[in-house]
Order: sequence, then structure tokens, then C-alpha cells
Amino acid sequence: MKSRAAARSEDPVDQPGGGGLPGRLGDELRAELIAFRRDLHMHPELGNQEFRTTAAIKDRLEKAGLRPRVLDVGTGLVCDVGEWDGVTPMLALRADIDALPIPDTKVDVPYRSTVPDRAHACGHDVHTTTVLGAGLVLAALDREGLLPNAVRLVFQPAEEVMPGGALSAIESGVLEGVGRIIAVHCDPKVDAGRIGLRVGPITSACDRLEISLDGPGGHTARPHLTTDLVTAAARVAVDVPALLARRVDARSGLVLTWGRLQTGHAPNVVPQHAELSGTVRCLDLNAWRDAADLVHAAVDEVAGMHRAKTVINYVRGVPPVVNDAESVGLLDAAMTERRGSYAIEDTEQSLGGEDFSWYLERVPGAMARLGVRPPGDTRGLDLHRGNFDVDEEAITVGVELFTAAALLAGRS
Repeated sequence: MKSRAAARSEDPVDQPGGGGLPGRLGDELRAELIAFRRDLHMHPELGNQEFRTTAAIKDRLEKAGLRPRVLDVGTGLVCDVGEWDGVTPMLALRADIDALPIPDTKVDVPYRSTVPDRAHACGHDVHTTTVLGAGLVLAALDREGLLPNAVRLVFQPAEEVMPGGALSAIESGVLEGVGRIIAVHCDPKVDAGRIGLRVGPITSACDRLEISLDGPGGHTARPHLTTDLVTAAARVAVDVPALLARRVDARSGLVLTWGRLQTGHAPNVVPQHAELSGTVRCLDLNAWRDAADLVHAAVDEVAGMHRAKTVINYVRGVPPVVNDAESVGLLDAAMTERRGSYAIEDTEQSLGGEDFSWYLERVPGAMARLGVRPPGDTRGLDLHRGNFDVDEEAITVGVELFTAAALLAGRS
């Protein structure tokens, strides 16, 4: 696929497509969806606890005459728009519905979280609203006989819980009859009104690492009679990432980053126990498959030099999201139809993890980056921060992107 810059140079007009696809978002539904997103934002729920969120989505879909089914785990839903013929593969639109265990620090908006230490700081409320809105628009088109093929809506719980709620959603049968799946993820580095696309890996693998170190403690006056776990933990924290950087191809992007190191209770006591935890991220799928063995070996090697006994809990997380070229082409065509190719930009692979990757292990698909930055905004808002917020124009963009993709996929 040509770069955006090359495409623009060949098409100086750069206007939205002239195919006249239906499915534009009307003012009344736009206002309703903004209100729906704000309600979700005020009532965030953690992974596998999204009961209120699930009920709100289910109620609105049923009011549109649809028949959503709650997933087997008790939260999340799957819902078909249109009657599947049992033969033609469906396009699935996926949203994640859970929030994060961090406080909402915004002070100047009426939709600030009402739940202590809970926030939609990753934009899942926007993802959910865009898929819901697309479902409502497509349902209206279906009633008019304008939906060429059934479309599946997937509202998935527990994206933030390793190894991700996508696996339980798949076990609930959400991919049965699906030939392709697409999704968006909020990107605060992209202006609202635009999307970012990339063929190939767009996110990284992400695993969780937990290490316990043990040994005889004692008095700091006699460290030679102890296993100095403070020093051992410090060396593991510093040396293991450095060792890994020399034992894998640098192009694989394998990175171990610590988030917690805890040991000791008194300044004159060598502790008997230490703990470290962090994440292992990797750009390359093959290197990710070898990562656990490499990390185990490096930790044992460094800890052994300090006579510390190790217990390693390596929690396999998610592989990279690898976008299929044809699915990226579908998103490209859909956005061009709605906004023109000027509204599409190339995007880089990030080190963030996303369990959308599990769907792509089974069917082709792609994830687009949905711009949510107010144009001209210089605050530098970022994901997983308590002050994260979006330009709600992104909801309209997401809905119209999904509806155009569904209509184009049904015609192919």
C-alpha cells in the first residue's frame, strides 16, 4: 500500500469518495452517543465486573430491535445486525468495555468518574460507543433493505486483564461465521477527524513478570553471613534487562521494564525476601515466543551470583496485533469514502499490548488508530493517565468508519 504522502501527491483533490454510501450519523443520534459515552465515563468498571456497562449496551441494542447475547463469562455481549445466511462470512466490529484501576483526575468536566480509583483512561468508553453507534446505524439501514450482509458486534470485557478477555469472548463463539474483524483504538497523538493505519504489526507483545528472591537474612553488621537480597534485587533490576538486550536481535524490540521492587523493613536488617514485577514487551512475534525462556535464564544467572533463590512467575500475555493488508485496505477505503484520504495517516508500531491480537490469530483483521486529540491541543494527554480525555468528534468518525467498512465489505 502506498504511503499517505505518496497518495496525496497523486490525488491533489483528495476529496471524500463519491460512491454515496449511506450511514452518515444524524445530529440526534450523535447527541445520544455523546451522552452514552459520558455515562460510561462516569461509571467505569474493571475487567469482568462490567455488569452496568453490559446492561446499558444490551438495553440500547434491544430498543433498536436487535437480539444481543451476554457472553458466557457474564459480562460483554455479541450481537448480529441483519440475518446471517449461514454461508457468507460476516464482518465483526469489536469494542472493549472495561476501565482501569486509577483515579480520574479531571476537574473541569461534568462527566468525571464517580467511582473512586476507577477511570476510563484508555478510551474504551469511546470504543464501545462507536461500535454501539455503528450497530444502531446499520440496524436502521437493514430495516430499509440497505445492509448487504450481516455484521457482528462484539463488546468484549477485560481487555486490561492479562491474557485478555478476547480469549473468553472467542470461547463464547463470537468468531463463529466471522471472516474478518476490525477495531479502533484511541490515539491521543492523532487529531480528531483522522485515523492512523499500518499494515503488519501495530502493537507489541506484552507479558507480565513477577519474581521472588529468598535467602537467609541477618544483621547489616554481618552481611557476609547473609544473602544480601537488597543487592541481589538491585542487580536483577539492572542486569537482567541489560543481558536480554544482548541475547536477542535488537530489531525484535524486546524490553523488560520494572514497575515494582519491594524488600526490607528496617535499615539495619538484611531482609529474607524481595519481590520485583514488571512487563516484558516485544515487537517481533518469533522473539516473543522465546522470551519466557530467555528471561528465566537471565534471572537465574544474575540471582545465582548473589546466592538468592528465585521463584519466577512469567505470565504470558498477548502477542502483537498484526494487521492484515486487505483489512487495512478496507479501513482505508472506508475512511476515504467518509472523509477523504487526507484524513488518513501512517502510524508506527507501538510497544503497547492489545488483546485484539487473539482474534487475529484466528481470522484476518486490522485495528486503526482513532484520533482523539482536539486539533491544536498542546496538553500532551496520554493513555493510562488520570487526566485522559478525548475530543468527542472522534465518536462520529468511528461510527462512520465502521458503517462504511461494513457496507463496503458487504459489497465485495
